[in-house]
Amino acid sequence: MLKKYLSIFAMVLLLIGVLAACAPDREESGGSTDDSGGGDSEEATGDQPESLSVWVNDNEDQKVVLETLFEKYTEETGIEIDVTPMNMLDQIEALNLDGPAGNGPDLFFQPHDRIGNIVLQGLASPIDLGEAEGTYSETAIDAVTYDGEIYGAPLVVETYGTFYNKDLVEEAPATMDELMAIAEEQTDAASDQYGFLMEAANFYFSYPFFGANGAYVFNNEGGSYDVEDIGLNNEGAVAGGELIQSWYQNGYIPVEINPDIMNGLFTDGKVGVAITGPWNIPAYEEALGESLGTAILPTVDGTNATSFVGVKSWMVSDFSENKEAATDLALFLTNEENSTAYFEGAGELPANQAALEGEAVTSNELIAPFAEQIQYGTPMPSTPEMQQVWDPINNALLFIAQGDDVQEVLDEAVQQIRDNIATAQQ
Repeated sequence: MLKKYLSIFAMVLLLIGVLAACAPDREESGGSTDDSGGGDSEEATGDQPESLSVWVNDNEDQKVVLETLFEKYTEETGIEIDVTPMNMLDQIEALNLDGPAGNGPDLFFQPHDRIGNIVLQGLASPIDLGEAEGTYSETAIDAVTYDGEIYGAPLVVETYGTFYNKDLVEEAPATMDELMAIAEEQTDAASDQYGFLMEAANFYFSYPFFGANGAYVFNNEGGSYDVEDIGLNNEGAVAGGELIQSWYQNGYIPVEINPDIMNGLFTDGKVGVAITGPWNIPAYEEALGESLGTAILPTVDGTNATSFVGVKSWMVSDFSENKEAATDLALFLTNEENSTAYFEGAGELPANQAALEGEAVTSNELIAPFAEQIQYGTPMPSTPEMQQVWDPINNALLFIAQGDDVQEVLDEAVQQIRDNIATAQQ
């Protein structure tokens, strides 16, 4: 009997050995466990995708530098990148249609102030930046945080600052008092000569003079906006509105000012100081050459002016089946080295803090002040209700320019914002 059992046991061992010999070699048939590309789960489990679909903004300079970065990523990971150029403002409508059908991207590119709408439509997934979270500008992380979750890997930050003509102004005004002195001394509206110009009736540009006095759009606690707490008619907002109104009353800024008029006067050498964004550097530099200078915004009563900051980031589609690989690509594109390469190729300031403080940015005398201004800025609110703010507050600024009572105008604007929000929520 014992010999019978030993014989059966030997047969079982032989069968196990045969089956093991027939099993596939995992190193040959499965995915590599090398995580040199940065990805973890899909790659480690053999589920690394063969390709990722990415929607990029349809801008030639951006596409050229991104193509180089995508090729670099493919070399490191073996993952091909399928690129679709599409205007950022068109991507959301397309994602609504293509995502559910499985034809959408794994990764797409958006300005942060649209994140609220994107999340409410269920189009994006939260993104785990891991240890990389600390490598981005704090302002950029604040911008891509919505209801306590991070929804983007920030690539670009942008804001505005001070331009000045060195032939008219020896150095940039550091304070509002200095700026007002320049405006008073150099303004001769009859000759189209101005010491200071800006689009003061555009809330995007005028916000610093509200914010520095304690005004705010919506109260923000940890990325959650309280849209019932509006700070655009408080004491600080009134102070900012009265400051702006004084520019018109004193004749420093014409009521009919617009970007074309301002840019034309500045490039003609008729403006000492202008407040606008770095996108005007090429035209201004071509016109003024070495006479062009830039600086951060002047302080308001000793407080740094809090300009609006915009952030563009890579977002992971909620419809993607390759979320971890898409996140890995987003982290790759926004690391210090590649953020610097993107800045050098596309000319947009990096959201990566080390890149923002790196030589490529700081050695550029015209762009460096905008990088510094980022540190004093505040992200434009990303909540969908922000869309109900622009028209009422811009209309209020027009009434302020025309001399209407500032408190009354701002009270009416805030009420209109509340009404607009209530209507939109019905």
